[in-house]
Amino acid sequence: MINPDRWIEKHADYLFAYARYKLPSKETAEDVVQETFLSALSAVDKFQGKSSERTWLVSILKRRIVDFYRKEARRDEQNFSSYSLPFHKGDDMENHWLENRAPKDWSTDEKIQLDEFHQVLQICLSFLKPKQRLVFMMKILEQCPSDEVCEKAGISSENLWTIMHRARLQVRECIEKKWL
Repeated sequence: MINPDRWIEKHADYLFAYARYKLPSKETAEDVVQETFLSALSAVDKFQGKSSERTWLVSILKRRIVDFYRKEARRDEQNFSSYSLPFHKGDDMENHWLENRAPKDWSTDEKIQLDEFHQVLQICLSFLKPKQRLVFMMKILEQCPSDEVCEKAGISSENLWTIMHRARLQVRECIEKKWL
């Protein structure tokens, strides 16, 4: 059945690769995978065998990743600078893109390198406020349902869409500046 003595051998590389994609640094990914193994070890008696051992470990890893971003969101939110929206305000052009902040063309095939994009995405996510980063990661990268995101982030559904709108704009602008 389940064999904790072989987890490192059988699952560590897979879990680390998954965590590395979702987290901002190699060190953080290593820590979260270690926490995953510790959590799984303490809950091994609760494993019911309804899924594979790896699927069970990945589900624990996903919860540890959410916990990481939740803890980070609580830390010193007031230390982050506010992000200004890239739209005209209070004139005939209200809610239209500022000329120098309008979306750029992302269709250049030569520039699309997944590893490079991943690195830039991680950098851009690090510029988001902690709560924005948590919500963005859960909704976009983890593809969690909105009600789950709201519950785990402690926000209303209206606040979710405001946070997502601002986070998408900021990530898009950052990617355009740092990658395109």
